This record gives sequence, C-alpha cells and structure tokens, in this order.
Amino acid sequence: MAHHILTSTPETVRFGMFDASFSPILHIRSGDTVRFECVSGGPEVMPGPELGLTIPPQLLDIHAAKLERMGPHILTGPVAIEGAQPGDMLEVCIDAIEPAVDWGYCAVRPLAGTLPEDFPERYVSHIRVDRTRATAKPDWGPVLPLAPFFGTMGVAPPAHYGRLSSKEPREHGGNMDNKELTAGSRLFLPVWVEGANFSVGDGHGRQGDGEVCVNALEMGLTGTFTFILHRQADAPFTWPAAESPTHYITMGFNEDLDLAMKKALRGMIDLIVSRSALTRVQAYQFCSLAVDFRVTQTVNGEKGVHGLLAKGLLF
Repeated sequence: MAHHILTSTPETVRFGMFDASFSPILHIRSGDTVRFECVSGGPEVMPGPELGLTIPPQLLDIHAAKLERMGPHILTGPVAIEGAQPGDMLEVCIDAIEPAVDWGYCAVRPLAGTLPEDFPERYVSHIRVDRTRATAKPDWGPVLPLAPFFGTMGVAPPAHYGRLSSKEPREHGGNMDNKELTAGSRLFLPVWVEGANFSVGDGHGRQGDGEVCVNALEMGLTGTFTFILHRQADAPFTWPAAESPTHYITMGFNEDLDLAMKKALRGMIDLIVSRSALTRVQAYQFCSLAVDFRVTQTVNGEKGVHGLLAKGLLF
C-alpha cells in the first residue's frame, strides 16, 4: 500500500469550511496511508515575539495568502479515496498523532463558549509544550500531560448543503471535538460524495469533555491515518461512530443537548442490537446499566454527546 505526505500550505488547506464541490488535492486507494502535517490558529491568536515561541513558516504563509475564511479551523485536504460512493463507510485508522510545535493556545472569545454572559472579554493564553516529556504548562497553572487528538475530521457533506462552516459537527463528521479519538482509535464516517473527500485539522494537545470555554489546547499536530473503504450498498451508513482501544463509541450532535443525547443513545442501542441477541428494550436497559454517556462539547452550535461501551462487557 502507498504512503503519502501532505503538508499544510495555502494550496492544500481550506480555512474553516467544508463543501462537496471542493476538488481533491490528493487521490489515494483504500489501504493507503497519509501523513498530514497540520497547522493551527488564525492571525488573531499568534504569540508575540516576546514569548520566544516559533510560528511555523507554513502557517505564516497561509496567513499571508489571506484565504477565504468561514469557520475557525485550518483544514488540510480534501483527500479522495478511489471507488468511494455515497452510502459507503470510510474507516479512518488513526495510526499516530505527534505534536508539531512547542506551544499551543487557549482562548476565550466574546459571545462564545458555554458562559459568554460571565466572560465577555477576549482572553488568550499561550501555553508552552514540552514535546520530549509530552506535557503542557500554562503560565498560570500546573503541568498537564498531553493527550493529542484532532478536533476536526470529516468527509465532504451532502452536496445539497452547499458550503458549511467548520464550526458545527454534522453527519459528515467535522468539528466533533471527541477527545477519545487519540492514536490507536478508528473513526467511521458515512460517504456522501464520490471519493468521500476527507479533511483534517484543529489539532488539540489535550481537552476536557465539554471544551467549555470554546478552545482546547489548540496546536499544530502531525497525524498519520490509514483509510479503508467499506461497501454499504444494501444498508447505507449515515452517522459517525468510532472505536478506541478500550471502547465502542457512538455520537450525537444537535443544537439541543437533549436531542444530541437521544441521537447518541439510539446509536448505541442500534449497535448493541446489531451485534448481540438483545432486544431493543433489553439494549436500552443495558445502556442504563453499563454505558457511559458524556458531553463531548457545548460550544459549537451543534452540541455533542458520546456514548462509551467498554469492550468485553457485551461483545
């Protein structure tokens, strides 16, 4: 199988948007691996020279290009997978994730976050990262271990949606901000357009569930992914799901947190019924006994809930 490298440049990124009409910048086959060298952050959150932190040249090139911008994330891609058709499922194996820089940022923005009425002023923290020790330390706080993952991973959305901001997660994936999707996990995405057209960005050095202030530790990451295409012609796959080394994961997104919870719960019931002898009502009870449902994030317009079923409890 082939191995490819994609570096973030003005020619290989989109700033904050998904669109089924975007042309792929790379074509690969199922089973191929791609190393994405991603950058993060708009000009408004760059550290000043007094901090002694290095801004990657490719990120400065992207800023200088003044690309059209819709949402907050610099997304590398899209990458087309040969033979992918609407109704198929794309398996994204997250082989490795590595910090690419020695700093990240966490910001509070006016009119954003979970408590915008309590915190109306902009406040940006630039946080040093020790890549050797895999830790981060805010100037105002303790040393924290890194747990890197990409907040935004997605395929092209359905064509009738037109151009979408990268802010909201939807059925194509996108800004899911699910901290369980670390190296060794697998993400399953429905295919909506020919080629699937996968993009990734929004590197997070670490995050708490909820991502309450609107940012995690936002930073440049390098991720290595292997892509596997699954034909689903008889039973189209329509919603993102995942599997970590320890758990099966379902996800729900909706502007109403209650409805996001229901989506994640129904997805878990469907998963249990499809893989066991339990009836739907028994699976519903099993979820109440053994499945953890967590608030993924409350800050992206479409809020998120994810369900976690520990491997070995049922199948």
